[in-house]
Amino acid sequence: MVHPIDITHFWNTLWRQYFTRVSYARVYQEMITNAQSTVANDHIAFRSLRLNIDEVNLGIKLFEPMLRAFGYEAVDEYFFPNHLYARYYRHPQQQEYDLPKLFISELIVEQLPPDIATLIYDTVKGANLKNINFEMAKSIDPTQIFTRPWQPPSRSVVEKVSEISQYGAWVLLHGYAVNHFTGYVNRQNTPQYPDIESTANALASLGVPMKAEIEGSVNVGLRQTATQAVTELVTVVDETEQEILIPWTYAYYEIAERYMVEVEGQRILFDGFLGNSAKQLFEMTKFHK
Repeated sequence: MVHPIDITHFWNTLWRQYFTRVSYARVYQEMITNAQSTVANDHIAFRSLRLNIDEVNLGIKLFEPMLRAFGYEAVDEYFFPNHLYARYYRHPQQQEYDLPKLFISELIVEQLPPDIATLIYDTVKGANLKNINFEMAKSIDPTQIFTRPWQPPSRSVVEKVSEISQYGAWVLLHGYAVNHFTGYVNRQNTPQYPDIESTANALASLGVPMKAEIEGSVNVGLRQTATQAVTELVTVVDETEQEILIPWTYAYYEIAERYMVEVEGQRILFDGFLGNSAKQLFEMTKFHK
């Protein structure tokens, strides 16, 4: 079993990579730090594809060796429209070592129209599975694991898949790269940004494009919003088999505030997720031409 301190280092390494790519996360950190406050991470989200390549499932099952080694345990599961499924994982020493929750989702490829499923399968079938050996995650630089293990996809394939599943197109382009980290409003501990509204408004005033709504409610124990997704230049293959760069969405930065709820006569801090809110956040990476 990997020690929680080593797990913290592992996630922090991944955060530094994400931080360089998502400028809005840097704005948030600077804003909170300038307020003499705390930047804490509520959860990390990853995306994947539920399909088999050489008897290896590229969906949530691929993460399981790492999750077992790290001591994370599945707490809940969620079913979404558009052929998406997700699980929430929590470490039993989360509070003691300030470990993030994990939200891992997958696209159920076999439920897609056959022609789209075939395009996805043909794109990922050459994946270098050695590069995504999560079983060895504890001894490997996480930035070498949470990446795209297959060759750059065809531009026409990405565009066709995106018409049916923007999630699928995103995974073809970014693979297992982090989908988002989440600023934990409860831990900010500053009168300057006491809640999710003041935090979101402050980010907007600094020029960060924000999601229009705050999902959830105090009564259900969780409220979430997010920045818009940053756009990157990604590598694809054109009709002449040449690699070219095109713009596409990558990741957003989420912020979340949690509240006390009553469970079996006791008041506890809600520690899970809301399916409807997650459904809305999935759409944040939709690419608009």
